[in-house]
Amino acid sequence: MRLPSRLLGCLLLLTLPCGQLLAAEEKTDLELINRLRDEALNRPKAHEHLGVLTDEIGARLTGSAGLKKAAEWSQSQLRTWGLQNVHTESFAPFGLGWSYQHASLRMLSPMPLDLLAIPKAWTPGTQGVQRGRAVIARLSSEEDLQKWKGKLSEALVLLDEPISFKPHLTGDAKRYSSQELEELQKMELEPGATRRADPQTVQKQQQFQKKLQSFLSAEKVIATLHVSRGEDGTVFVHSGGSYKVGESAQIPALVLASEAYNRLYRLLEKKKPVELEVQVQARFEDEDAQAAVNVIADIPGSDKKDEIVMLGAHLDSWHGATGATDNAAGVAVMMEAVRLLKESGLKPRRTIRLALWGGEEQGLLGSRSYVQQWVAARPESTDPAEKSLPAFLRKPAGPLQVKPQHGKISAYFNLDNGAGKIRGIYAENNVAVKPVFDAWLAPFADLGATTTTLRKTGSTDHVSFDSVGVPGFQFIQDQMDYMTRTHHSNIDVYDKVQKSDLSQAALIVASFVAHAANRNELLPRKPMPKDPPKDTTKDTTKDAAKDAIENKTESLK
Repeated sequence: MRLPSRLLGCLLLLTLPCGQLLAAEEKTDLELINRLRDEALNRPKAHEHLGVLTDEIGARLTGSAGLKKAAEWSQSQLRTWGLQNVHTESFAPFGLGWSYQHASLRMLSPMPLDLLAIPKAWTPGTQGVQRGRAVIARLSSEEDLQKWKGKLSEALVLLDEPISFKPHLTGDAKRYSSQELEELQKMELEPGATRRADPQTVQKQQQFQKKLQSFLSAEKVIATLHVSRGEDGTVFVHSGGSYKVGESAQIPALVLASEAYNRLYRLLEKKKPVELEVQVQARFEDEDAQAAVNVIADIPGSDKKDEIVMLGAHLDSWHGATGATDNAAGVAVMMEAVRLLKESGLKPRRTIRLALWGGEEQGLLGSRSYVQQWVAARPESTDPAEKSLPAFLRKPAGPLQVKPQHGKISAYFNLDNGAGKIRGIYAENNVAVKPVFDAWLAPFADLGATTTTLRKTGSTDHVSFDSVGVPGFQFIQDQMDYMTRTHHSNIDVYDKVQKSDLSQAALIVASFVAHAANRNELLPRKPMPKDPPKDTTKDTTKDAAKDAIENKTESLK
């Protein structure tokens, strides 16, 4: 007997696994996706945004003129596309800005040779050309400082051990294989809570670094030299001093290409005298609130305009190159996504909010500031040991205080794992959202995006949202040569980004945001994070009495 087609369809649905059945129930707007695909794949612009950020603006270190210029340009562009409420929100006080204009390091003897070196951020210049002898000195303890006292005047000091090389038997760049994506969908059970840095250990390290800087300055050391973890001329460089006013490094510090550093080290081990010439022109800049900002822009919603769908990436970068894969590519994709939404004629029900963050490289400063101001926050500890830690390592001192946007944000979508194309999304252990994402990815299987994993991922701005109970997600991206070559390195440049990858990513982000904006319900949430346990190691009776008096006094004001 031949069954009616409607009945046959119902029977087929009953045979589907539960997750696939839920995904089948989630509606997708294929007509909208067609319009997005047409614009994204036939008239792409993401590579143009990338070119401005990298080739024209360049490095965008937090607090610097470069980040300020990038914020001004992105606001102008977003207004041109018709976004509203375009503005910046400062997370100052941040500290000093810093930039360098020139750096050179040259071996004079035993033979002349130019050496590839880049100064560490927030370290001073050399006050002109300086010449001195190279010295290997292990300075990792106070005993070492006593041992070397009076022996390092007018020296350039090699502080690191050389690195060893292994032959490259595989390519530096790679995309996820089907097997790797399948493995990524398998949940990894962690043995326990994430280990937190020990405050006493971090404090001791900070105190020693201050003593080391004072020692090097008193010894009249010309500069310190450090080895890069990279090979083949790749220099990975971060900061070498504090951006806090009054805590800056006192001695120039440069990171050398490993091949150059290793050669110097071998010569010195053979007792060959090495003379070096160095010049660094670096500049500290006074605090500028507009050089430590987030850029915010909206596509207003309609019947659900008080609810928000957010997308974002970090605008700041390190200084060794132009920050192309970390994270101008993410910014270009997110800006392109909102352009696609405008070009598609979408009339979103919820407000779509783009956020371009500053200060990500210093500990998610921009996104943390936004969340604390508008979404939710916990009081910070007044314990001096805690306050001496970086903000993202401090232990909260009280319960979560929910703010107006907390219940209004449906989701925050982030892009910050290089410049590779999107292969899926991390669902952050949110079982209820997985079938939704599966349905939203289905129209892009032909473009390689197929995977929703319940695994969590970290170290990006989505963590600021997820940590307070708001759905925050990072897309799975092909790593390419992100970790092997470009991440925080001197070759993080425009040429390392594939134009087609940007277009594919922008299309998928735009579709996800559009569907989240027009969905009947907010995206499902995980249980709220638990508040930290109360400190029972001290007598709180006096504190409680004091709080009661202060609260009463406050209420009378």
